[in-house]
Amino acid sequence: MHCWGEIPLPTSARNKSTEERSQLERNISAVSAGRETVAFVQKDGKGFFLFQGGNRGDKQKPRAFTLGKDRIRRLSCGESHIVLVSQKGKIFQLNCQESPSIPRSLNLCDKEVIQIACGDYHSIALTKEIPLARVAAGGGHSFALTLTGVVLAWGRNSKGQLGLGDVENEYFPIAVKSLRQQKTVYISCGEEHTAILTKGGLVFTFGAGQYGQLGHNSVRDELWPRLVAELWGAEVSQIACGRHHTLAYISSLKKVYACGRGEQGQLGSGMTCDQYVPLPVQELEDCYRSHCIERITAGGNQSFVFCSAVQTFKDSCIWTEDIICTLDDKLISKWVSKCDSKSWNTIKREINTIFSSASCLNGSFLKQGHQSMPDKLSVDLSLARLSFEKLAKEEKVMNKVESVVIEKLVPSLLPLVAGTEGHGVYLILPELMRVMTTHENCRDLSFAFASAVLRLHPPCLATLEDIWSKLPDTFFKSLVKVFHTVSTRYLHQICTKMWTQCSENWDLFTKTVEVLQKLYEVNLRAGRKIDDKNFYISEVKLLFQTFNKIHPESMMLLVKNGLMCVYSLTAYPCILDMDTKCLLFKSYIYIVIEQNAYHPIRHNNLFVNRSSLLTDTIKQLRDVPRNYSWPLQVKFAEEYGIDYGGVSQEFFSIAAKELHSARPTMFQFFEDSRLVWFISNGCDLDMFYLLGVLYGMALYNFCIMNLQFPVALFKKLLGIPTTLEDLEELSPVEACGLKDLLAEDEDFVEELYLDFTARGHELVPCGREIPVTKYNRQQYVDAYVHYVFNTSVQKEFDNFSKGFSAGCPNTKWKMFLPGELMAFLTGNINYEWEELRKNAKYKSYEPTDENIQNFWSVFTELSEQQKKNFLSYMTGSDRLPVGGLSRLHLTIANANKADPDIYYPVASTCYSILYLPNYSSIDILREKFLHAIKFYEEFGEA
Repeated sequence: MHCWGEIPLPTSARNKSTEERSQLERNISAVSAGRETVAFVQKDGKGFFLFQGGNRGDKQKPRAFTLGKDRIRRLSCGESHIVLVSQKGKIFQLNCQESPSIPRSLNLCDKEVIQIACGDYHSIALTKEIPLARVAAGGGHSFALTLTGVVLAWGRNSKGQLGLGDVENEYFPIAVKSLRQQKTVYISCGEEHTAILTKGGLVFTFGAGQYGQLGHNSVRDELWPRLVAELWGAEVSQIACGRHHTLAYISSLKKVYACGRGEQGQLGSGMTCDQYVPLPVQELEDCYRSHCIERITAGGNQSFVFCSAVQTFKDSCIWTEDIICTLDDKLISKWVSKCDSKSWNTIKREINTIFSSASCLNGSFLKQGHQSMPDKLSVDLSLARLSFEKLAKEEKVMNKVESVVIEKLVPSLLPLVAGTEGHGVYLILPELMRVMTTHENCRDLSFAFASAVLRLHPPCLATLEDIWSKLPDTFFKSLVKVFHTVSTRYLHQICTKMWTQCSENWDLFTKTVEVLQKLYEVNLRAGRKIDDKNFYISEVKLLFQTFNKIHPESMMLLVKNGLMCVYSLTAYPCILDMDTKCLLFKSYIYIVIEQNAYHPIRHNNLFVNRSSLLTDTIKQLRDVPRNYSWPLQVKFAEEYGIDYGGVSQEFFSIAAKELHSARPTMFQFFEDSRLVWFISNGCDLDMFYLLGVLYGMALYNFCIMNLQFPVALFKKLLGIPTTLEDLEELSPVEACGLKDLLAEDEDFVEELYLDFTARGHELVPCGREIPVTKYNRQQYVDAYVHYVFNTSVQKEFDNFSKGFSAGCPNTKWKMFLPGELMAFLTGNINYEWEELRKNAKYKSYEPTDENIQNFWSVFTELSEQQKKNFLSYMTGSDRLPVGGLSRLHLTIANANKADPDIYYPVASTCYSILYLPNYSSIDILREKFLHAIKFYEEFGEA
């Protein structure tokens, strides 16, 4: 060991002969120096220190210390304290100001410590369970390096020593974003400066520079990491920071470079002046020729270099004994092939060490190389999948792995996760669960793991969801399948127990399905990485059908008793396909009605004239008290018929047409999309409320009412933000202009002379004075879209939304997606007419009868509009119900008329029955049928 600077060796050592001193130096295996303290560890595992605090004198004498029967493996000095790590990984602290100074054990709950770092008045210990590669401490600041190369900093920042571009102190670890792409492998801290070493051998320094310790040929402080240009071109393999100086070793040149303060000779130049650029340490010239440098260390005002006659140390900044235990192919092969009684105890200990620690698992499956960018997946899921598949070949090993994960790992997962690397275990464990699907323990693990996910603090859960969204589709689909499988299994168990003694399974189910719901929402935000059908659980429909077979009174009793109710599944719409959602929505009406059974008003009736339908409706909605939870009953003046649904459907179809023509001041019509949006007219807000009531009533009563709104309306009703894509649907011309603005060449944007206005209104305060530039154009586009859909019609929409909720007291409509809700209300437009014939039924007819064959021949001849007229003739609307024509279930019945050729066909809109006389020829059928669908309002009955 070579050393220079203040107090390199005790006085007694200095007085020894050259040979004796050389022997003493060779006997030292580790050294550390703080501001007031220097400590050494000998190869026999014992140590001694010198403390220069207070009055110098007898305090200069070396004081020995030991750890009893254990050996000292490493140490780190603060200003007046020393932290020690034993060979067994136990940690101790020694107070140099005490006499006698005795190492005292620190309780870290039996965690094995692999690294330590001391600042002036603080210490950091890294255990094998923490997912970090390196820790470092300076005077009052700290750094940590994650396994994927992310640099975290916290503490004092008065000189910019955290590298964050400011001088504000940080009280929690924060990522140094400017180092994300540098592939950092090592960090060293001085009192107020920091140096980092990259995988490529580059050195960056930042913080205090008043003595030249940053090596930039200046005394200026640096707030951002700055490359040390003097060391560029030669690959640096080691760095070390003292209090105000910095060392760097270039193995290819076999030279140590130093810069910074030299007042105590710590630069090894033979002088006491400061150096502003790194220069070779001249005192080591003889060593360069005859020895190999193993390790460099810098302390308060000292520098140390460990040398050997032969190369015994591999140049690296991270020693193998400092790395956490990890799982590799060699270890897996040993577990699987040597699972005998002789080796089993050792294997169990190894399994317990690795699978009880999130850090060990994260470190086991990191991608090769450094992945310091947060938007990149650092976990090698392919490797994890392959590893677990190999483990699954030995059931004894797998059972032990499962028990350790369930009993130790999952309970140890904390709600607060540091950095994206800490989330790795949440990606790895599902791969383990994937190979456990046939194991009995999978049930316990899935519940425990889902609970851990849901315990995460909101920001940490949001980070995990962001990571999920970036997963390759294959692994995302696999992740979904894991939770889909266990959720399906729990629901099946609930079904088989017929709602008795199933509370335990219900708790298990709700946890796993809640995670599945979050994955579904991630999938939607990511633009549907996988098809929605991957989330559907078919057992839900079976469960509902089974449940619905129970007598209605019994069903209500189950609900009232607070037992598991199928309707609570609407909280997890991801598992419901459109048919099941519609089924649940419609059946839930009975619960809403039952809850309002004692309401003083028990009707919702409308009596209207066709000629003044809209006026009559508005007047009655305003003036006549009603309970919207009761089914709507519509009666047209001077018309016979009981409303079983068909009359209501016809009412809403006519109301929609009249609203477009009779109330132009309520809507703006967009010619290029044929859609409408609200108009802010500054008055008559009550009309928007009543329009919402009418629209809500249509939904509640399962009727189609096509007001030609865009999907944006349904997104707003569901609380989903609107986007530029929504504007493109409503107003393609406007959206095209905004898209062109975003795609425009940056230098050309200013020449468009746009400001923050839209349609003559300011988008932000003083918007006319703010030009649109290449820097704020996205903000302008976002503000434009927000103005169209929100700001400009806020009062109108708020009143419409309140009315909608009043008109549809069945709140389960919120389980629908915007497109699904739109389809439910406005009907389908995918007219697959062949489905109508395919699903038709017959009464007093056979499909082969001549009159039936003639009917379908005539139907085939119809134009598209005539077919839509027939749909209106049969159902009251030319829009298709959800599910399309296959859901219409048309029935053609023989009208049984004595003289059929004089009668027209008649439609029962409530039951979708066409009463078709048995005509004598196809020509008569064509004439009567075409007349009926042309004047369909006169040829229908309730």
